[in-house]
Amino acid sequence: MEDERNYEKPDLLDLQEFDEEALRKESEEVLQMRLLTADNAVFTRTEGGFLALEFAGKTYDRVGVYLTFPMTNPQEYISIREADEKAKEIGMIRSLKEMPREVQDMIQEQVRLRYFMPVIRKVMEVKDEYGYAYWHVQTDFGSCRFTTYMGGDAVVALGEARYQITDIDGNRYELPDLYGLTVMERKKLDLFI
Repeated sequence: MEDERNYEKPDLLDLQEFDEEALRKESEEVLQMRLLTADNAVFTRTEGGFLALEFAGKTYDRVGVYLTFPMTNPQEYISIREADEKAKEIGMIRSLKEMPREVQDMIQEQVRLRYFMPVIRKVMEVKDEYGYAYWHVQTDFGSCRFTTYMGGDAVVALGEARYQITDIDGNRYELPDLYGLTVMERKKLDLFI
């Protein structure tokens, strides 16, 4: 038995209206690189401890600071973005050294908050149970306990003896020099490195 109802196929243009010119303009904006310099950008600290920016005739009450190369080149190509869920880039600082000292300090403060990564100084204990590793370490911020997955990319080599460890909550820890640890500490890491 065949269904006798008549269905009209909707026109795709009726379903989604879009402005081709607006889309083109937005694409051009995204592809345009805007350099922020000491001459064209004014950074200030807000009452809440955030960073504000005046650039190209526009005031941004709060901006986010993102490192393009956080592990290998944290002083160059720093992306300054709007502080909303889209995080649209406003501009790029080519080199932090080219900015005034007070701006450097403000930006580095924001970087430390965004890229908080304690440095592991001593490994007290690491034990594995049921697919998880339970760590007890001493960091530059004191004693710390965290959990990582046993497999995958929980421990990533950043160099010959430098490692980044990511726990199950996404927090990152840096082990700057594996050979700076004692032989007993390195032995505790045999399963991971």
